[in-house]
Amino acid sequence: MSIIKTCKYLDKSFASEHLSKQLIRSSTSVALNYGEARGGESTRDYLHKMKICLKELRESYINLKIQKGAGLISNILVLEQLIDENNQLISIFVVSTKNTKTR
Repeated sequence: MSIIKTCKYLDKSFASEHLSKQLIRSSTSVALNYGEARGGESTRDYLHKMKICLKELRESYINLKIQKGAGLISNILVLEQLIDENNQLISIFVVSTKNTKTR
């Protein structure tokens, strides 16, 4: 939700619009795929969806770093919070995936 709210305040340059649209797609994909993972029909299905979530989280992380480097998000505090939250989610999903594999 924070990403969507933040993207509302970006300028209307081509780069900002392109990256913000992709960021919204990748970050919302995590939530949607996690919902699918929780309802997975098997451990294999769960792991597959969790790996998709991780890919989307990593894509979102890189997107945020690009926007930071290009100065597209002017509120540095919000940007740093989004990057930190993204990193925390990556860590949580990695641990969850590893724990599921070892069961």
